[in-house]
Amino acid sequence: MWNLEGMRVEGIYLGEFEVYGKVELSRVKYGGGVVHTVVLYDPIEVYGRTADRVLIDHEDIMVVADR
Repeated sequence: MWNLEGMRVEGIYLGEFEVYGKVELSRVKYGGGVVHTVVLYDPIEVYGRTADRVLIDHEDIMVVADR
């Protein structure tokens, strides 16, 4: 299942940051593969900016929970 919209997920952002949040949008990216827009429960500091939502590749999602 590739469409995770509305589900709670845990994953790794940029191979470095553990993130937790709810998937706002799942889409197929150009050239194939799936990417998810995740609205974070707790914003994170990433290279000098605060992020409250991130794009995560499907293979970087570690845990999926129902709504």
